Amino acid sequence: MWAWSIKELGDPPRVAIVERERPAPKPGDVVVRLTAASLNYRDLELGRRGAGRPLDAPFTPLSDGCGVVEAVGDGVTTWKIGDRVCSTFFPNWTAGDVDHLSRGIVLGMPGFEGIGQEFFVLPERALIAPPAFLTDEEAATLTCAGVTAWRAVNEVARLRPGATVLLQGTGGVSIFALQFAKAAGLRTIITSSSDEKLAKARAIGADETINYRSTPKWATEARKLTDGRGVDLVVEVGGADTLQQSLRAVRVGGAIAVIGILSGRQQEIDVTSIFSANVTISGISVGSHAMFAAMNRAIETHRIRPLVSATFARTDISDAYAAMAAAGHMGKLVITAR
Repeated sequence: MWAWSIKELGDPPRVAIVERERPAPKPGDVVVRLTAASLNYRDLELGRRGAGRPLDAPFTPLSDGCGVVEAVGDGVTTWKIGDRVCSTFFPNWTAGDVDHLSRGIVLGMPGFEGIGQEFFVLPERALIAPPAFLTDEEAATLTCAGVTAWRAVNEVARLRPGATVLLQGTGGVSIFALQFAKAAGLRTIITSSSDEKLAKARAIGADETINYRSTPKWATEARKLTDGRGVDLVVEVGGADTLQQSLRAVRVGGAIAVIGILSGRQQEIDVTSIFSANVTISGISVGSHAMFAAMNRAIETHRIRPLVSATFARTDISDAYAAMAAAGHMGKLVITAR
């Protein structure tokens, strides 16, 4: 069978298509034939830097995939051959609070096999049926970005309709968060450096937009848009260079869901802005199988379709990584595996 392999770390990473033996299921395992996969920023970062350990390459990348059950091991009762399924990001995190055990295995990084191969194997509990009306390409976007956005919008602050959410950028997580926030009756403010992307964001439901290049003090503008009160929740994907502004944008008693590191990893923070405003800062790294299931129910109810910016052929995996690095996309980048 074929498999994608990060053969050498770098910017861009060297991605090759290799041949390896087709897996057979052990008891409790399911073999899935991949039909579509999607890229996340984490995949690019892992390809650039690995996981911070020597000899990080080669490894099989990607965590987000949709496919068809090809074989089941002894004892499997949930799935049968021919079922359509998606991978889950943390195979051990089924429900409840996160801990070191639930985060013990994560797909698609050095030391942990990814789904970027013709046939991948996961435990029975680590698969989930996607919403039936989505295409395989759309379903393949849900595992990481979709569940992350769902957790940020619906699990962190428990907002009521009419509350305001500030979203940074127009990548996969932010666009999912926009869609989930609108479905929940929340008011949305979204930022971008592109007026064209902001216009598209308004077309899919954004209430307010801010170009952070022409308005570098976007936190001040967000406060103006909330009559000086501040936003109820910030979905923080920027990281080090944006967190201080997020603290300025959020209301007293508000929340910040910290997800990404697009602008960096380290920065000095005025900690008084956290405790004086009683701000809750929550680190978000995807979510559980139960959160995935709740998200799928909402997607079914509201008929939410993931925004796929571009689809690449299986042999063009390097082009997909290059597109992620260029950051010109809006929503998700998908690779078909058929």
